[in-house]
Amino acid sequence: MKYQTLLLSALILSSNVVAAETEVQQRVTRAGSQAAMTGLDDYFTGNVTVIPVFPSSDTGTHSGAYVTFEAGARTNWHLHPAGQHMIVTEGEGWTQSWDGEVSVVKAGDVVWCPPNVKHWHGASATKAMTHLVITNVKDGKNVEWLEPVTDAQYHTPSNEAQ
Repeated sequence: MKYQTLLLSALILSSNVVAAETEVQQRVTRAGSQAAMTGLDDYFTGNVTVIPVFPSSDTGTHSGAYVTFEAGARTNWHLHPAGQHMIVTEGEGWTQSWDGEVSVVKAGDVVWCPPNVKHWHGASATKAMTHLVITNVKDGKNVEWLEPVTDAQYHTPSNEAQ
């Protein structure tokens, strides 16, 4: 009887723990409460501001940030092991895959970058651009930074014509 009581107590306690662990509460993060960071020269050319929205530790699968590029600013070439969505919220920008054409992106446009596609993105030469990025995480990693986009790559005739 003692063991049955002990087992019953353990089951009741474990079910309470499971219920507590599965209880979901919403969390509101107020606009402006996240500290803005300047984009590091190791990863960006020009003036870039990054405002974290949520870390991957909150979701386990993806992170989010607003990134604002002043005119002419851009990322280095890079890739995402599990892909990335970019939602342009303001302005006009450019994005390009390694062997692809430059695409102009404007407020409201959504870009999906599949896993391991070498690319860059940033503002156009004359207009700033802000996008919300939702970056998937694989094995704890969401980006692999590569070499800078050269001025010659950025200022190609096809870019300037746009």
